[in-house]
Amino acid sequence: MGDFVSKRSRKSIGKSGRPKSRAAKSSRMEYSLYDERGRRKYLVAAERAAFLRAALEVGGKTATFCAVLTYSGARVSEVLSLTAERIDEARGSINFQTLKRRRAGVTRAVPVPPSLFVHLDNVHQFRECQRNPVRASDRLWPWGRSTAWRHVRRVMQLAQNPSYLATPKSLRHAFGAEAALRQIPLTLIKKWMGHARMETTGIYTSLVGDEERKLVELTWFNLDSN
Repeated sequence: MGDFVSKRSRKSIGKSGRPKSRAAKSSRMEYSLYDERGRRKYLVAAERAAFLRAALEVGGKTATFCAVLTYSGARVSEVLSLTAERIDEARGSINFQTLKRRRAGVTRAVPVPPSLFVHLDNVHQFRECQRNPVRASDRLWPWGRSTAWRHVRRVMQLAQNPSYLATPKSLRHAFGAEAALRQIPLTLIKKWMGHARMETTGIYTSLVGDEERKLVELTWFNLDSN
């Protein structure tokens, strides 16, 4: 009996160990801006601009959804859960409920351009909704995640961006990457993106910015002059 219990115990420990190993591997891969094939996971500035132009051509709720993803760096589920009462035009921000936290009800305010409020009101009439207690809590985009992903993929195709970047996550990474390249303090990037840990935000410091590019150009000087 003792041997049986011992074997069962070892087997149980072995099983519980394997998922933990896979989880650790998955976590390490998430902390990289490149996939296993060495391709970046974020859009560069020209690709972001092309995505926004294509979204405006499509128009309607697809355009506003894509614009909020682009300008806020929010997670797709955070954008899908937005209501009119979470749009704070007076303070120039959108107040997202931060997901992936142990406790619910964590809100973060992310500044967005004034033109985005105009676009949101034209499509969703959020100002009128805010004056109506019933409509104020209605979701702006009554879609599921799979529908949201389809809209993003469609706009990415119209923008002629690489197919492997046709995901909402690439827009979130693009927000963080651009902020880091503009030398915005990591504490602010962490706050805007709703990261629980600074280690997550730290992945954006690995990007090659203009200053680093100018420095490395010094190593090419003699090669180019010969």
